[in-house]
Amino acid sequence: MLKKCLIANRGEIAVRIIGACRELGIESVAVYSSADANAQHTQLADYAVWIGEPAPSASYLNSQTLLDVALEQGCDCVHPGYGFLSESADFAQLVIDAGLIWVGPPPDAIRQMGVKTTARSLMASAGVPIVPGFQAETATDTEWIAQAERIGYPIMVKASGGGGGKGIRVVTSSDELFDSIQSAQREAKQAFNDPRVFLERYIENGRHIEIQVLADTHGNTVHLFERECSAQRRHQKIIEESPSPIVDATMRGQMGESAVAAAQAVGYTNAGTVEFIATDAGDYYFLEMNTRLQVEHPVTEMVTGLDLVVLQFQIASGDTLPFTQANLKQTGHAIECRIYAEDPHNQFLPAIGTVQTFVPPTGNGVRVDSGIQSGDEITIHYDPMIAKLIVYDRDRDAAIRRMLNALEQTVILGTTTNLDFLKALVDHSVFREGRIHTRYIDDNLESLLPDAPDLDDIALIIAALHDMQGKPQAMIATGESSDRDPYSPWNRTDSFRIR
Repeated sequence: MLKKCLIANRGEIAVRIIGACRELGIESVAVYSSADANAQHTQLADYAVWIGEPAPSASYLNSQTLLDVALEQGCDCVHPGYGFLSESADFAQLVIDAGLIWVGPPPDAIRQMGVKTTARSLMASAGVPIVPGFQAETATDTEWIAQAERIGYPIMVKASGGGGGKGIRVVTSSDELFDSIQSAQREAKQAFNDPRVFLERYIENGRHIEIQVLADTHGNTVHLFERECSAQRRHQKIIEESPSPIVDATMRGQMGESAVAAAQAVGYTNAGTVEFIATDAGDYYFLEMNTRLQVEHPVTEMVTGLDLVVLQFQIASGDTLPFTQANLKQTGHAIECRIYAEDPHNQFLPAIGTVQTFVPPTGNGVRVDSGIQSGDEITIHYDPMIAKLIVYDRDRDAAIRRMLNALEQTVILGTTTNLDFLKALVDHSVFREGRIHTRYIDDNLESLLPDAPDLDDIALIIAALHDMQGKPQAMIATGESSDRDPYSPWNRTDSFRIR
């Protein structure tokens, strides 16, 4: 049994892992940068250790510092969460070489699945359907053109390494091909230090379906059914759900078997996700494997009744999976919305500032995973996600109604958020009818954006509230006239501006 875990992460996933540690009786050690000194995960953990300045390279991406803290604190395991170093084979190996347990897959599996071209070759050998494409270490201009013609336009130029939607271009004709290849190569070099790219047929109106897998160290591998993540903007997921509206029992079984075969092909253990692109006709193709826990794992937990993080620790401890595939079932419907501090009316740019008030919704079938509290700062250094809002109900229509109610109950003041955009999207006929595909939001963004707020009214309200701060309550209650009230906003001669 594991006794003490270093959580090599921050925010809501660190909070989530701390909860699993408590359930299992494992002591938790949080780490934090200077920007996170008062963060929720530092308050909830049994121990919290400062690891550096806010920049990720000086803190959460500093593998040697993280390992040093784990050893100094007497930890016997490290959980990487997701993001940061979670898919770093080098960090995983560093932890293992130090005699600690890595709560994740083997470094070799991370390494093999981390390069998309390697993963495609492995999947093809394992009989997993892959999208028609072309990959080569080097290729002439003539070869690029010939292979693109063979695959057929539109095609995707994709970075061999990394993820997060970077190094991806959609090409509709040969006139765009070389500019797109060069642009993708530059972005891939900057993001992943690997300029290699490959070509893949672009599945128009494709659906992003992923399968959660679990594998123990005794040779047992199962899948936990599918999640649909087709509601995306610029290849970034916004809404996830389980089950998928387009997956029937036959397709579910086939995709599950393919995901298990993919995991077994690389000797996978612990939790992972195999991602596919699917068509409405029921065809599906391997995209990539995420060798870590996914942001959207709660929807799988809601429909299966399982705790994936607890299972991660149990697998890492050497336990056998407590169920077989035949024991598992998918019940009800779950939806997750990602609430961000961002401005949908300004190209979804992060809204840096203080979350003055955060009141999450409550009630039956409502779950909120968050690392943010009232008074916390949204900084330039980290992802601006405020919370994941997850709902569960008996079927999809009921879950949509519950999600809309939960979004309406959510109160966030002090920063601009995507709450209204999420409400509009969940209530949109294309989402309600289960017809949304991976390009739909980008192609129809203007029609999906709710009306911008009336800034004149907002300016007046904020100005009045700001200038009334510190005003004696008796003066407010008696309504003294503004000509005798030094706190009245109407007596101010200086200007104000709204950020």
